[in-house]
Amino acid sequence: MFKEITAISKNYAIVKIDNVINDDLLNLNVIFEENNKKILGEIEEIINSEAKITFLGEFINDKFFDGIIRKPSINAKIRIINGNELAELTGYNDSTAMMLGLSPLYNNSPVKINIDDMWSNHTAIFGNTGSGKTYGVARLVQNLFTMPNYIPFNSVIFIFNNTDEYDNAFKSINSYNFNFNYKMFSTDTDSNNSILKLPLWLMSVDDYANLLDVSAYSQIMVIEKMLNYVSLFARNDEEANKYKNHLIATAITSVLYSNQVSARIRDQIFSILTSCSTKELNLDVEVPGVGYTRQFRKCFEIDSQGQFAERVLITEYIKKFIDNDTKWKEDYTPVYFTIDDLEEALNFTLISEGVLLNEKSYAEGTALKVKLHSIANSSLRSYFEVENFCTINEFISDLILVDGNKRAQIINFVLEGIDDRFAKALVKIYSRIFFNFMKSLPSRGSMPINIMLEEAHRYVQKDIDNDILGYNIFERIAKEGRKFGVMMDLVTQRPTELSETVLSQCSNFLIFKINHPADLEYIEKMVPNISSDVLEKQKSLQAGTCVAFGKMMKIPMIVKMELPNPEPQSSNAHVFDKWMIQWKTN
Repeated sequence: MFKEITAISKNYAIVKIDNVINDDLLNLNVIFEENNKKILGEIEEIINSEAKITFLGEFINDKFFDGIIRKPSINAKIRIINGNELAELTGYNDSTAMMLGLSPLYNNSPVKINIDDMWSNHTAIFGNTGSGKTYGVARLVQNLFTMPNYIPFNSVIFIFNNTDEYDNAFKSINSYNFNFNYKMFSTDTDSNNSILKLPLWLMSVDDYANLLDVSAYSQIMVIEKMLNYVSLFARNDEEANKYKNHLIATAITSVLYSNQVSARIRDQIFSILTSCSTKELNLDVEVPGVGYTRQFRKCFEIDSQGQFAERVLITEYIKKFIDNDTKWKEDYTPVYFTIDDLEEALNFTLISEGVLLNEKSYAEGTALKVKLHSIANSSLRSYFEVENFCTINEFISDLILVDGNKRAQIINFVLEGIDDRFAKALVKIYSRIFFNFMKSLPSRGSMPINIMLEEAHRYVQKDIDNDILGYNIFERIAKEGRKFGVMMDLVTQRPTELSETVLSQCSNFLIFKINHPADLEYIEKMVPNISSDVLEKQKSLQAGTCVAFGKMMKIPMIVKMELPNPEPQSSNAHVFDKWMIQWKTN
């Protein structure tokens, strides 16, 4: 079959082969053997009875090592790899490995992968619509839960998707083993599923920045003050009320003595009291004078001189609420509060010193107010309505426990019926909460989790977070997550829209058929150690077949994923069945 080596280059050899060969040799692996030296190669192309064979690595004491130091000599003998060598390359000899798929080049031999090499690293899964990508992901996870000798009882896989297509594939994992459980949370408030919930007090300043579409750094300071206020006000005690009165009185005083016409001053004070009020300071409170009382709003009637007729009465009344001596406890501590409490706190923030009379800051703060108000007065508020206070530990426990005491290994968040912007904010917030929780564990990496992002290009983008917050949560997880046990799996048909930083940190790749030239160029540019050979292979793949490479693989291999059982609901609509009725019979 193989005659002689005619040339050896930097990373490949040219080998003469027989003119008549019945076997399809392309992509098969061969051994260059000489004096106990065994170099592994792959037949990349055949032209005019010559084969170009790329060097991949070396077998030393029956173990494969990626890369080569010594090239084969011109006299080396060449043969197709044997069964033992194939078993080493496909992980067949590892009793703790999980099934990935089958090798169509080697009579559907099983291809196995090491659990740590796969699940303790970030993974990218690319493929066109219809390439079998979703089926492949479903089968990959099902394979983890159908290992014969080990069960992933302590695994935690959080899936974020915009449809419930994975529900059918995973809802019956309890049938594999009674220790397995599955949970699904949905944003569809009309469904029978558990509704996704986020406790407001567990959200950080950065979370609110994502939720409220912050566009300027000064808005961060507004959010910080808002959280300080809501923490204090939520106690609803005498100190909270005194502080509210202090803020209102201070704001009124600053406006009252500003260099504006009386009508403008009155409008601003009315605006303050419309958004922020207490039983002592509101537009309808009766203000006591000498021998009479007057409603506060009527104190701002303007006389013929263009002045407030009751200016002295106003001043004397409000100054008794200003308390510059008390050191107010403004530091934020997590307490129970509602989205209405948050709105109130933001209103008080906007009348506070340094914001009210600063036109730019007030305008930016008002943009936050409009956004928060739109959430509070829409169906979106239901996602933040949590009945009782909970700690971060209790929140995470509630996510992964079923019936209070059974552990769920797969938790599926279905983000349907909401716009992309809000969905992106939710995924960022959950991911940040997960990451911060994992960092807080006393034993680093003691509870590894995987965050699987279906349609990852909707979330993992290069956006303004780096400019506003100084970081992007997905980029931070990509760079730091593995040491804390937080891994990401990115599933997408549009890799060009992914963050370059995140993609560069992925160690494993499953590439199903993908055709768009821009995507192929981007993958070649951004994916570490990918070759043009690998990209060429995926162009001719059948549906459900991928090129697998990275840390989980000894060498890049074409892998046929078995059909998931049960299947996800991701197939195309059956148009013939739904549209057509039989009209005639021949």
